[in-house]
Amino acid sequence: MFNHDQTPREVLPIPDRRSVGGVTYDAKDPDTHFPPITPLRPSPAAPNVLIILLDDVGFGASSAFGGPCQTPNAERLAAGGLKYNRFHTTALCSPTRAAMLTGRNHHAVGMAAITELATSAPGYNSMRPNTCAPLAEVLKLNGYATAQFGKCHEVPVFETTPIGPYHHWPTGSGFEHFYGFIGGESNQYYPELYDGVTPVEPDRTPQEGYHLMEDLADKAIGYIHQHKAIAPDQPFFVYFAPGATHAPHHVPKEWTAKYKGMFDQGWDKLRDETFARQKLLGVIPPDAVLTPRPSDIPAWDEMDARLHPVLAREMEIYAAFLEYADHHVGRVLDALSALDILEDTLVYYIIGDNGASGEGSLMGAWNDKAGAEAPDLATPELLIEKIDELGTADAQNHYAVGWAHAMDTPYQWTKQVASHFGGTRNGTIVHWPKAITGKGEIRSQFHHVIDVAPTILEAAGLPAPTMVNGVLQEPLHGVSMAYSFNDASAPERHETQYFEMICNRGIYHKGWTAVTRHGNPPWIVVGPQPALSEDVWELYDTSTDWTQAHDLANAMPEKVEELKRMFDLEASKYQVFPLDDRKAERTNPDLAGRPQVVRGNTQLLFSGMRRLGENTAINTKNKSHSVTAEIELTDAEGNGVIVAQGGHMGGWSLYMHNGLLKYHYNFLGLLRYEVASASALAAGRHQVRMESDYEGGGLGKSADIGLYVDGVKVGSGHVERTHAYLFSMDETMDVGSDAGEPVSTDYVPGANRFSGKVAWVRIDVDGAAQDDDHLVGATERYRIAMARQ
Repeated sequence: MFNHDQTPREVLPIPDRRSVGGVTYDAKDPDTHFPPITPLRPSPAAPNVLIILLDDVGFGASSAFGGPCQTPNAERLAAGGLKYNRFHTTALCSPTRAAMLTGRNHHAVGMAAITELATSAPGYNSMRPNTCAPLAEVLKLNGYATAQFGKCHEVPVFETTPIGPYHHWPTGSGFEHFYGFIGGESNQYYPELYDGVTPVEPDRTPQEGYHLMEDLADKAIGYIHQHKAIAPDQPFFVYFAPGATHAPHHVPKEWTAKYKGMFDQGWDKLRDETFARQKLLGVIPPDAVLTPRPSDIPAWDEMDARLHPVLAREMEIYAAFLEYADHHVGRVLDALSALDILEDTLVYYIIGDNGASGEGSLMGAWNDKAGAEAPDLATPELLIEKIDELGTADAQNHYAVGWAHAMDTPYQWTKQVASHFGGTRNGTIVHWPKAITGKGEIRSQFHHVIDVAPTILEAAGLPAPTMVNGVLQEPLHGVSMAYSFNDASAPERHETQYFEMICNRGIYHKGWTAVTRHGNPPWIVVGPQPALSEDVWELYDTSTDWTQAHDLANAMPEKVEELKRMFDLEASKYQVFPLDDRKAERTNPDLAGRPQVVRGNTQLLFSGMRRLGENTAINTKNKSHSVTAEIELTDAEGNGVIVAQGGHMGGWSLYMHNGLLKYHYNFLGLLRYEVASASALAAGRHQVRMESDYEGGGLGKSADIGLYVDGVKVGSGHVERTHAYLFSMDETMDVGSDAGEPVSTDYVPGANRFSGKVAWVRIDVDGAAQDDDHLVGATERYRIAMARQ
């Protein structure tokens, strides 16, 4: 379809060619000449490429697809391009991103689920094979400039360390520049940020106006400006994945105020309103049926009336967050327009990496981790009490599943549920006026996120390489969407696609879908799952039943069996087996079978080590442990953090406060326990120690705490509730400070560095934590710690 140059590009890198002309002795000889040095470039017709990928946005959220959340920049882009209303993702973030960035199915690149749930099974290990080179690498080796901004949730958790390995990080995956966060979610006010592979901190506080969404847009715009100022002839590939609107839902209050009172009618009526708008816009056909609300999700009128105001506020915040994200996407688009390059930039605006998130519980959350860790504390009274904190840095908030279901109108279910379109169908806009003649048109061919990479390669006039960096490549699994750009009635070319996520399964083939939703609903992450043999398959003819509303399984059992066999064949081809329905259990590497960064039961840390993710630090949860540090105080008024893990929504900290040694255990931001020394420490060198004697007998139990200075007990206390699964998805362990939002209220963000010196910190678990004299000797410190890691 598009122009190709004559450079052989099937093998990458393109081999360098030596000059074979005559050689002269003297450079001043008139016969001395060599071909000019020319920078590597793709075909002159190759466009710039911009992929915008939002997070946790359902099909029925954005106003561009009939939703209640105003997205004027998505609408503006659609008015000059195409809306795809049968575009699909994998139902979860890491798998969608890995599939999109490689053009291969998610299990084939090891990404069956999020990286935190990786196991040792090939389709589940989170390790992209070198036979599946990412799109950014292919484009870079063909002469594109490449940059990523925002969320990267494709790095195996056991590689998210300050020392790498970095080959699965963005800068090891074809992106020459990266600014963003490594992980599933980010606090929008206190993000864990990386510039390349170097951790950096925001240049402002939230009180000074900092928000991650604005920061990412600023950095993307700056990159585009600089690139076009220096190399205007070189096309770029910019991947803008801000992480909005994943929880926590953080947005400036003035944006939330715009939606005040707009969701008081509740989620059931909101679905009806959205459904009507979708038909008016033509993003669903006139005969589409609104699917019923699952019985697992309560009706709005069934909710405690006391909760209605806080539930409405949850949705106001979410809508504002999506509009705020779209606003900053618009700033990036404006930058392209100002440079007069938007017309020749192939833009994908993918509104969600899966369906809307139903992980916020039946009533929403002030701290979205509380539902799994302590459902008894996540009460209606807590939400009512904390209503004014929602959306601010003081909360880790999420909305109720009823809103998520409404954001997936008109389809069944939500994120995680790969069997039904509510989990996998995401409104997508493609804009490229130089090559697409239609304006404001709709395309209804079936497509999947694995089709993005082949489309971009075709648009750039580049072949899918057979060899990259000396490794024979697996063919792309997707098909180019370019055939549909200028032909609304073109027969669809993506005829078969399997879906699987945590054993929610489905198969699409020429309009038919056979699907089964397995086990616990999305907001339940702990507890037993039913046997796979109990799963019931449904059958839909989506050529006449757009929304999967009419189950034909009982009437057509032979068709069900035919499609189930097809699922098994596709699943076998792409490493889906063995099926694994474990959720929270797989966060424990001992159970999951993935590598652990820290081996043994001792970890030695040194001053200045910071931003160590939860999988980079030794696991102290559900076991006895000790934290020992050698410090030097210059005076008796020592202050600041010696070592801390987690943040204001959960974690622990060993620190000095006005000369006292203190230990603070923060349980979900809801319960706080402190132990302090009886008197101030004298100036000089000391060995300080915290011992946690775990009660045992299950997960998240209590512990007795002892504080020691130079082997002498100086304080004791008791922690009644401890974290069973996770301190935080984005907060970290730091030595000599507490980055992000602090664990303890005794100190503030950004000004909590230890006033003395921290020579070392040693953390011991289980048997290694037993020490009768409560001291760690110098020889023992290095011999044991180094041998055990």
